[in-house]
Amino acid sequence: MAIMRVIAAFVLTTCLAVPAAVFAQPAGVAATQKQASALPPILKARDRATTENAILAERLDTIIPMIMREQGIDLWLLVAREYFEEPVVASMLDAENMHARRRTILIFFDPGAGKSIERLTVSRYGLGGLFAPAWDPKKQPDQWQAVADIIATRNPNKIAINTSDLYQFADGMTLSQYQKFTAALPKPLQGRIVSGEALAIRWLETRTPSEMAIYPTLMRLAHGLIGEAFSRAVITPGVTTAEQVQWWYRDRLLQLGLEPWFHPSVGIQRKGVKGMLEGDEVIQPGDLLWTDFGITYLRLNTDMQHLAYVLKPGETEAPAGLRQGLANSNRLQDILTRQFAVGRSGNEVLARARAEAIAAGLDPSIYSHPIGLHGHGAGPSIGFWDNQNADPRGAGLIAANTAWSIELTTFAAVPEWDGQRVDFRAEENAFFDGKEVRYLDGRQIELTLIPSRP
Repeated sequence: MAIMRVIAAFVLTTCLAVPAAVFAQPAGVAATQKQASALPPILKARDRATTENAILAERLDTIIPMIMREQGIDLWLLVAREYFEEPVVASMLDAENMHARRRTILIFFDPGAGKSIERLTVSRYGLGGLFAPAWDPKKQPDQWQAVADIIATRNPNKIAINTSDLYQFADGMTLSQYQKFTAALPKPLQGRIVSGEALAIRWLETRTPSEMAIYPTLMRLAHGLIGEAFSRAVITPGVTTAEQVQWWYRDRLLQLGLEPWFHPSVGIQRKGVKGMLEGDEVIQPGDLLWTDFGITYLRLNTDMQHLAYVLKPGETEAPAGLRQGLANSNRLQDILTRQFAVGRSGNEVLARARAEAIAAGLDPSIYSHPIGLHGHGAGPSIGFWDNQNADPRGAGLIAANTAWSIELTTFAAVPEWDGQRVDFRAEENAFFDGKEVRYLDGRQIELTLIPSRP
């Protein structure tokens, strides 16, 4: 209850003016493009830390028991070193502990019989009260022996460590640390070591109610910033280059105290020119602009792609062929999100969606992915831009309470551009509750229009 009070205070503080209809409307809205100046207030450092710590406490209290019992693991061992934090440990550090200290070791133990999960830290420093200190170097100078003693006392059936050939998120146990650990562990217990791959993925991919209470604010921020970038406030046709818009994003984020998790992209498609123009290319009237932009805030990430059209003198709307191209990508979004189902693999969702889209006459490419604590998040992928067939990374099963970047494109011949094949990329972030996919702050359904004159 205390956690939820903190989150409720956060919501009031930041004036979350995201109507429920926007959050729940699968078809999405275009209103975010027309309200570029209405950015939600951004929290100061201390308020960010309070929010992040409350959410982390909620995650540890609720997700850890669920996934350990789901996977049948009674002890999970995590190891990280200063400036070399593995993804799972990094996500478990409180806001004041920005890095592991020396060697930080975390242990989760399920004693069974409905008892609470033990959360221990075998390190020289506490971790914000979220883990109980379990090592006194004065009594036992050898940290690994202290770990071995803790494990031997609890006598677990399965000891999970993070090792995975497939997923970078679950491969945090380095060879040197593994050797030290196993050398200290009694031989009878060494045969109980198993991979914690599933635990790592489930921990990182699962979203909590508190996270989802604030996620629409992140999306509104990012939508608003794209709206600013795709406006005359930033772009002067015939003068501004694609690269200048990219660096405008970076400067604007510095002003706001926000961070990108990748360098923004800005590209130009132009009648009579093949492919995407970038870099020092000057934006001109009649261009179709594309951007790929994502921010990190309160430990969550956004990732979205939008399109804009630069009006020619005398035009009041984009050519019909360009408008239809975006509509095609919206249709592909609908086809894809209808295929989400708990227990269905990413590969199966990809195959089903592509088959339906192709039968509908679309020319699709789908490359969607989970999002959350990482921009390209843990969980099953749904296609890759360079592989539209089944992939080992898409073999995992889709779970409820996960967030997604619905990323894809359709290609279409545009009549007004003499039949030129144009790429209509779209990407929006959404939440899958186990039954339906809902966009967090709507989606782009209309091309943003940039006047050629003030």
